[in-house]
Amino acid sequence: MKPRELAERICTVLREAGHQAYFVGGCVRDLLLGHEPADYDVTTDATPDRVQELFPGSIDVGAKFGVILVPDPARSANEEPLGLVEVATYRSDLSYSDGRRPDGVAFARTPQEDVHRRDYTINGLLLDPHSREVLDYVGGRADLAAEVVRAIGDPERRFAEDKLRMLRAVRLASRFGYRIEPRTFASIQAHAAQIHAVSAERVRDELTRILTEGGARRGFELLDEAGLLAAVLPEIARMKGVAQPPKFHPEGDVWTHTLLMLEKLPAGVSRTLAWGVLLHDVGKPPTFTPPRAPGDRIRFDGHVDVGVALAEKLCERLRFSGDDARQVAALIANHMRFMDVEQMRTATLKRFARLPRFHEEHLELHRLDCLSSHQQLDSYDFVRRFLAETPPEKVRPPRLVTGDDLLALGVPAGPRFRELLDAVEEAQLEGRILSRQGALEFLRQLALEKKQVDS
Repeated sequence: MKPRELAERICTVLREAGHQAYFVGGCVRDLLLGHEPADYDVTTDATPDRVQELFPGSIDVGAKFGVILVPDPARSANEEPLGLVEVATYRSDLSYSDGRRPDGVAFARTPQEDVHRRDYTINGLLLDPHSREVLDYVGGRADLAAEVVRAIGDPERRFAEDKLRMLRAVRLASRFGYRIEPRTFASIQAHAAQIHAVSAERVRDELTRILTEGGARRGFELLDEAGLLAAVLPEIARMKGVAQPPKFHPEGDVWTHTLLMLEKLPAGVSRTLAWGVLLHDVGKPPTFTPPRAPGDRIRFDGHVDVGVALAEKLCERLRFSGDDARQVAALIANHMRFMDVEQMRTATLKRFARLPRFHEEHLELHRLDCLSSHQQLDSYDFVRRFLAETPPEKVRPPRLVTGDDLLALGVPAGPRFRELLDAVEEAQLEGRILSRQGALEFLRQLALEKKQVDS
């Protein structure tokens, strides 16, 4: 069952049981904009207990806050609960002592009460899925037409309730190309330093959405203007004003270069490539060295290694998964290697091209890097030709020998194993060995030479 069909069915069941039920939030906004929502939310006057009674198998993810997840009933018992729809009981939030979540809720009787505790007017619209009537108690339709992100009611109160809403305003404005209403934006600027009350995971996820939903450049410009960039990503804020050698970077400083790359990220880009783009030059500010003599140039000696270390700390701070942190670090660690690809030995180039997600992330980062600076794509084109002309089995051929073969040749187990196996692979990648028999003969020759040296 498609998400919309499931949401409509849920509303039908609730209404037939005597309850009110509407689509609410971002799904209504997206439908009015002519976009297919990624997911659907339903709001109702039915209590959480009543929702669970009407939908056996539903999942209690926050019943005390009025939130129940209803899965697709058509799925088999052993399937993951895909197609979930969040069903929330009308509520009025009580105080927010931690600036993250309500201390408690009072269930409400009308949709008007529920809508007024939500974040932005464009997210405060309700839709009757049967009559197609839109209920607008907060001026959301007018703000959609005017392309404005405006807090519902008093922005001071909205941000006191949940500090993450400040980042969400930036995300909505950058995703849709909207402006943030002046009073709302002024309140964000006044409270930007309080974003640290939000968990690292929620901050990371919101930043990732800004990077991957389209409009990443605008998003980071807004983060900077709002004071949020220095608060959540001081490493990126330090890029501003850090000059680069005009020969290689005629576009300007490190910040400008990074913004140009962000501008080229399409909606739906992978999160690791997006973070790799953002962080690829994060090591430049701390390694900046001005020209020391006439004819010298600005240098960033060691910026790759420094950048990797900074990115690893940042990923740890924002609680990245281990896989994502390793891939982001790998993108930074390898992004300067492309300048040497035309001089690389064949074996070295093949190993380089075997990096995980090489084509879709490493090579793409290099392309964006070039297009946002000197615009020379010689190395990019060289690698593309190499990959087109080299069969995958030649880039990553199966091993011809193993440690057991070394033991059979009388080589004792130890550090020399890796050295010999790497030597065979090097010869194989260079095309000097084509068969297992050739590999074994190569090993015998290496072992003989080693024996002669030792004697």
